[in-house]
Amino acid sequence: MPRFAANLSLLYPEHDFLQRFAAAAADGFSAVEFLFPYAYPAGLVAQQLRDHALQQVLFNAPPGDWDAGERGMACLPGRADDFQRGFASALEYAQVLDCPRIHVMAGIAPAGVERARLLACYEANLAWAAEQARSAGRTVLIEPINTRDFPGYLLNHQAEAHAIVERLGAPNLQVQMDLYHCQIM
Repeated sequence: MPRFAANLSLLYPEHDFLQRFAAAAADGFSAVEFLFPYAYPAGLVAQQLRDHALQQVLFNAPPGDWDAGERGMACLPGRADDFQRGFASALEYAQVLDCPRIHVMAGIAPAGVERARLLACYEANLAWAAEQARSAGRTVLIEPINTRDFPGYLLNHQAEAHAIVERLGAPNLQVQMDLYHCQIM
């Protein structure tokens, strides 16, 4: 039997974010996901989960400066410290929310930087994140994202994502399959 999680970043836009948990529960969902919880204290989000008997199944690590167009920092040379601080924050939220999975966004490839350098940076950051997450009992997810919605996004195809996971060999590094992105690419 398929199980579905309500994506609270996309569903129930008529409600403020913290009221979306009640709306999801009222519609029969037992699990939720959302992009980023960081605008709210983790304890406040956890209280919404408890109050509405919901399980948090996934959220994203901090993506950098979203308003400036960043869509992840993991592939960006020179941003390892920012990535690590952000991922540490994600692990803290995952602990409080009892969330088993954290999605690490690859990032937009900067113009003029060789793809091989970006991939090496991405893989080094993923290896570090997977080790930190393993110690905390969490799984790191990577997700190929289409270039129509996110032009220049580093990771676009399932085969490439699976090859990265295989190369790194971390048992808690997995590929998230998003059919929306797959059907575009």
